Amino acid sequence: MSTASLYRRFLPSPPAIDFASVEGKKIFNEALQKGTMEGFFRLISYFQTQSEPAYCGLASLSMVLNSLSIDPGRKWKGLYIYTHFIEETLFYFFIYFIFSRIGPWRWFDESMLECCEPLEIVKDKGITFGKVVCLAHSSGAKVQAFRTTQSTIDDFRKYVLKCSTSDNCHMISTYHRGVFKQTGTGHFSPIGGYNAERDMALILDVARFKYPPHWIPLKLLWDAMDSIDESTGRHRGFMLISRPHREPGLLYTLSCKDESWTSIAKYLKEDVPLLVGSQHVDSIERILDVVFKSLPSNFNQFIRWMAEIRRTEDINQNLSSEEESRLDLKQELLKQVQDTELFKHVDKFLFSVGYKDNQSYVLAKTGSQGSETESDESCCSATCVKCIKGVGEDKVKAYPSGNDVFTALLLALPPQTWSGIKDQLLLQEMKQLISMVSFPTLLQQEVLHLRRQLQLLKRCQENKEDEDLSAPA
Repeated sequence: MSTASLYRRFLPSPPAIDFASVEGKKIFNEALQKGTMEGFFRLISYFQTQSEPAYCGLASLSMVLNSLSIDPGRKWKGLYIYTHFIEETLFYFFIYFIFSRIGPWRWFDESMLECCEPLEIVKDKGITFGKVVCLAHSSGAKVQAFRTTQSTIDDFRKYVLKCSTSDNCHMISTYHRGVFKQTGTGHFSPIGGYNAERDMALILDVARFKYPPHWIPLKLLWDAMDSIDESTGRHRGFMLISRPHREPGLLYTLSCKDESWTSIAKYLKEDVPLLVGSQHVDSIERILDVVFKSLPSNFNQFIRWMAEIRRTEDINQNLSSEEESRLDLKQELLKQVQDTELFKHVDKFLFSVGYKDNQSYVLAKTGSQGSETESDESCCSATCVKCIKGVGEDKVKAYPSGNDVFTALLLALPPQTWSGIKDQLLLQEMKQLISMVSFPTLLQQEVLHLRRQLQLLKRCQENKEDEDLSAPA
């Protein structure tokens, strides 16, 4: 029995005006002359149609992130996508070996936006406003989000004008289609421009299989946003997304693609403070021992996913000056992590307990032929980068290992994590080790990014993302 199908929908007009119609083009030209279509050209360059009926929020966000040239810091194609259903370890590394060498492009895609809600759930039920905001925050963007109960139509108009006159700020609106006499209910779409004289906003509908981009009266758009999402019982709204001054997550980013993050986040945020407060600790090494020995069994798996460094992407490639600069920043940041006093304690402790991942991954960058020389890892601890076969230290490219990832995680924990330590001298020593006051700016930004991610993911884990739309402090 064949299933009925539909080829697009007729766009109810009024109230909407088809962007490609004669009137739609006229509205566009008027706005263009007034300078309120500046953001349009960036957005249209990365315009995409949602790949699933319920992916409007993910498609809108990936489109905006790409238009802002925010680097996701991981591959669009390769290990991140292709190993989702791999269970056998040997097969896992075989797939990694194959796919880590193809599709080197870093690019936001709907399939990569899974931190705050599993894709299977989004595909079935859609995604809430709060979770899209959380995804935008954790993807490294600067976000301001408002429900209609937290703003006014006059403020909304000012924000629309702000984003329409800039190519470094874009807006995503979530609204109820019924107000526009369209079929469907809740929906997400980027706002592509604004005609101030007519007070009309351009909706770049990511469901292009259903409705084309269209102009809509701003007052009507406000009314459509000023509706309640039945899944949360809260009003819909809008978010302004812009590019940060510096992209966070140069070395470390939490990858909740791996299911282990749930237990690890809970352990770090809830269990560690209880452990250090309830057990007798009389030295930094004892603190590390308590924390490390109680780690969930999947911590090594978490480490692999957390250190999302493309260890093979800078091999045999002609890198742009921007990529070379980014790699140099990574090297400097890794050095800053390993220069901290906390890292020295972690390195010594993990070596003493025989932790398997306490060796540095190092590659020597050679001449124009693009060949590489690997270190003899059997003689290297995480701090050693000098035992490279025939290569000077100045040409070494070092990559994160378990030691510095563990260090970064400890630094990212809120300072109050350690407040339960009863020995006051030890407590002061620990606070000094994690204090960011003396850290270089680059390291401070990286640690704060990790800390914010941990808080955001915990917020999503506890289903509190719709209660607070702001970025963690």
